Amino acid sequence: MLVKPTAPQAIAHAARLSRFLQRTLASRPWLPEYLTNNLNRALDADDMRAFIAAHGVDEAHLRPALRHLRAWVLCHLAARDLAGLANLGEVTETMTMLAEVALAHAHDVLRAALLERYGTPRSSEGRAQELLIIGMGKLGGRELNVSSDIDLIFVYPEDGDTDGQKMLSNFEFFARLGKQIISTLSEVTEHGQVFRVDMRLRPNGDSGPLVASLDMLENYFVTQGREWERCAWIKARVLVGARWEELRELSRPFVFRKYLDFGAIGAMRELHAQIRREVARRERAHNVKLGPGGIREIEFTAQVFQLIRGGRDRSLQTRPTLDVLDLLAERGILTRAAVDELSDAYIFLRRLEHRLQYLDDAQTHELPANDADRAIVAEAMDYADYPALLDALERRRAVVSRHFESVFNAPEEDPDGDGENRSSIVWRNAANVTETTATLAALGYRKAETAAERFASMSTGARYRQLPENIRVRYDALMPRLVAAAATTSIPDEALTRCLDLVDGIAKRGSYLALLQQYPQALRRVVDLVAASRWAAQYLGRHPILLDELLDGHSLEAEHDWPRLRAELTAELDAIEPDMERQMDVMRERHHAQVFRLLIEDLAGLHTLEKLADHLSMLADIMVGITIPLCWRKIKNRHTETPKFAVVSYGKLGGKELGYASDLDLIYLYEDGAPEAAERYIRLAQRVSSWLSSRTSAGILFETDLRLRPNGDSGLVACSMAGFRQYQLESAWVWEHQALTRARFTAGDPALGEAFERTRDEILRLPRNLDTLRAEVVTMRAKMRAGHPNKSALFDLKHDTGGLVDVEFLVQYLVLGHAHDHPELTRNLGNIALLGIAARLGLISPELATACAASYRGLRQLQHRLRLNDQPSRLPPATAEDLRKPIRALWQEVFGEATGQT
Repeated sequence: MLVKPTAPQAIAHAARLSRFLQRTLASRPWLPEYLTNNLNRALDADDMRAFIAAHGVDEAHLRPALRHLRAWVLCHLAARDLAGLANLGEVTETMTMLAEVALAHAHDVLRAALLERYGTPRSSEGRAQELLIIGMGKLGGRELNVSSDIDLIFVYPEDGDTDGQKMLSNFEFFARLGKQIISTLSEVTEHGQVFRVDMRLRPNGDSGPLVASLDMLENYFVTQGREWERCAWIKARVLVGARWEELRELSRPFVFRKYLDFGAIGAMRELHAQIRREVARRERAHNVKLGPGGIREIEFTAQVFQLIRGGRDRSLQTRPTLDVLDLLAERGILTRAAVDELSDAYIFLRRLEHRLQYLDDAQTHELPANDADRAIVAEAMDYADYPALLDALERRRAVVSRHFESVFNAPEEDPDGDGENRSSIVWRNAANVTETTATLAALGYRKAETAAERFASMSTGARYRQLPENIRVRYDALMPRLVAAAATTSIPDEALTRCLDLVDGIAKRGSYLALLQQYPQALRRVVDLVAASRWAAQYLGRHPILLDELLDGHSLEAEHDWPRLRAELTAELDAIEPDMERQMDVMRERHHAQVFRLLIEDLAGLHTLEKLADHLSMLADIMVGITIPLCWRKIKNRHTETPKFAVVSYGKLGGKELGYASDLDLIYLYEDGAPEAAERYIRLAQRVSSWLSSRTSAGILFETDLRLRPNGDSGLVACSMAGFRQYQLESAWVWEHQALTRARFTAGDPALGEAFERTRDEILRLPRNLDTLRAEVVTMRAKMRAGHPNKSALFDLKHDTGGLVDVEFLVQYLVLGHAHDHPELTRNLGNIALLGIAARLGLISPELATACAASYRGLRQLQHRLRLNDQPSRLPPATAEDLRKPIRALWQEVFGEATGQT
């Protein structure tokens, strides 16, 4: 209806489309006035409670009052919905509220009668007990449809007895209460019924007791809980009872696993296959809920990712399907386009479901078989005729099926694509080294015998034989795919070895094996990644949770939003305060994920080395910055809520040249006049260092090095700003001023950071005798070279003459020697930029500056590539000779001596 109708028009229009509404209006003379008076707005829980109060709140009036309530609410909803006045959200929310109000009222009335007769149920310690009524399914998710039954589970906290003269066990008391609630709602009387009640989701289903204690429920989860029950419990919500938090903490580990649970895909695929077989057996292909492309497939698509990821991302523990889909788009787990299509289909199918049920208030999801009803449903859905409705339905069902299959499709059975499945033969006949060697050689492996011997050892080894059966099945399914994938790389033997090392490390974690088995694209990216970088293979082996990152190919297309990461991570850590262990793990997991993403982008050639270092340095700044307030909160008797404390970085982080495995050179400063300040900030500094460098179950954030602080290892771990300035002016060695050229404020109090930058500028601009400075720098370079002797015939990219350290010393000398006259040299812009500034100022030859900058960049790139494959930063001298020449020449120009013969 395009024009907003009056109440009588809306009721008349809806009655044409609903025989249920026609019959109910005819049998309840009081109903038309009720509908007319309230049809302009949605009903809420207060309206429903007021209706009950007006019809009698005692046990004698309980059943008729609730049935009249249901008639009013459902007719009101049908009239508004069919007249276009209510959206899907209003319909499902109103039905959910009806169930909640009816359950709560029935519980309160019936419980009061039982209390009067038997007394209060109590635990052995005397604590009063209550019935927890758990709504499952669409009731739990606040998605109840208009003719739905309600899925319930009854739980009570503790065993014991009632304290009345007539004593009952708590079990019997709550069993009686539960039976009475079910009867009150579901019994069909002359006024109809309120809701059909389904209790089959309780432990052990129809064969289990009607009620269960929390201890019994927990034992059931641990010993008998099945995958489909995990799925059902996603939407579990306590409707009645105050001790819901105890239930939530008990059920959460069962539903949402601590680690990513990709094994859920196979379990839900099998569950869906069972449903499909049942649908086919009953010839229910036109069922909009269970049929192909129906409501259940959308729900399964959302729920499988909740089972996989909900233990690590608590926001995914939400219940409504549309909310979950939206979160999946926000997380990049599904594309926004896919979520938009699934959400559109879900709304369409739910609206169609309701119009089928409005016909006769029947719990049906079948499309009508007769033409008259088909015409009514088409009109109710705002289509000209039934074929037009059917066309719109089939298009949406096709979309749903496509997305469902993309998530749940079983992996291919012939990974080689040659029909012979040679890679399967490798693992199936692994004990036969001769045959396996021949098969591997045919697949392109050059060290086939070595690989065959390893397969034989793995297949007969204790580690494999001791795997649980379900994990061994996944292991067996994965191995042929891994062999086939590694064979397609440019270095098949090395790729296979690295992949087998990885699988060996994760073999007991069935979820990771399931991920690689279920997602061929993830396995492909793993193989390509480990083939490209030995260091990447080792990093993935240390942090297998990062396998999840390989599922999202779109992540490479997105820019890094560091402010958003800081905000989201801060909020996540605040939400789990004061759980320090979990906070440390979360920080490490998020840091590792970001580093891994940068690594993937790096190997894909998406970043220059300078840009990569910028990203890694920004990421480290964020982690250090977040750590400070987390540690400060955990210091008792802190004298201020905001610490006047700063972290200053030196070295690679200070110069924004951080690598994947770089440690952090840090010092800690404070500026606070409080008498207890020094003690508090020393403790804070110790905690920050420990927080960053401690190894937890999730790994480590950074190794930290504090030796550049005033007085080195013998100095206090935190220094006042005034003490730092005094030390730099009066006691620091020249090499400490050299280090200061690459120092910067990283995190903490911005005002203190500005004070540090002013002090740094002051120190760097001190007038210095160039001859004396030159001699000091050259002497220090000689000491450093002596401390890193190279007895090989190879060139050490970092420490040998003409290497990276020579460039750093050149720049440091230019800054310290000339910043007094040229303040722009104090800017922490990196060695390449500072060489350019020095050339423009006439301090060095522009040609040599340009060539030296290019050499510095080239040497860093060579070093980076070697480190990606976990190799020493050494090469044959001839390989880097062209890069060394400009550096040696500039050293000669600046210091008047050769850099050496190495």
